[in-house]
Amino acid sequence: MSGPVRVVVADDERMVRTALRVILDAEPGLEVVGEAATGAEAVAVVRDRRPDVVLMDVRMPEIDGIRATEQILATLAPAPRIVVVTTFENDSYVYDALRAGASGFLLKRAAPEELIQAVRLVAGGDSLLFPGRLRELAVRHAPVRAAGAPWTARLTEREEQVLRLMATGLTNAEIAGRMGVGPATVKTHVASVLAKTGARDRTQAVIAAYESGFVRPR
Repeated sequence: MSGPVRVVVADDERMVRTALRVILDAEPGLEVVGEAATGAEAVAVVRDRRPDVVLMDVRMPEIDGIRATEQILATLAPAPRIVVVTTFENDSYVYDALRAGASGFLLKRAAPEELIQAVRLVAGGDSLLFPGRLRELAVRHAPVRAAGAPWTARLTEREEQVLRLMATGLTNAEIAGRMGVGPATVKTHVASVLAKTGARDRTQAVIAAYESGFVRPR
């Protein structure tokens, strides 16, 4: 990515927006290009400023962060990566936002270095995948499916293995080490898994795996 990572901060609390802006603007290579206090404002600001990353509060006036996420991802191409910033990690709203297309979530009490790392990760195409928390969210909030999704039958044995390892939170390099193959091979398998599941990133693929019953929360 050439130039700084452009970020929009959406939160109905001014103090939160200010704190996030101060942290991000002080970091080389990151730039806050807009703020929003409501979900509707978030959609408008993102369409106008075209950021790389959006930090999205879930509970906001007018429309919530879930609907704002859906609208942004449905109408912008290329779409920004969206990170849900929330107070409660087990909130059903968080799971709904992930299902809507958010690339991960971050707690508002996260340390500044965690915030910075999160923005850089998603800007680089990765997901904020916390397998333990995602499993817990899936147990609490995932819809119950009577039968598996059709895509499960289209996965090769290697792709099945890769998806199960993705669900544990392993990176491509860690998956390569576990499987005894090169990172490029894993990258190819991951791309195929995303295509077959219809997922836009790793988080969406793992959610699809849980909701289809392919991976079962323990």
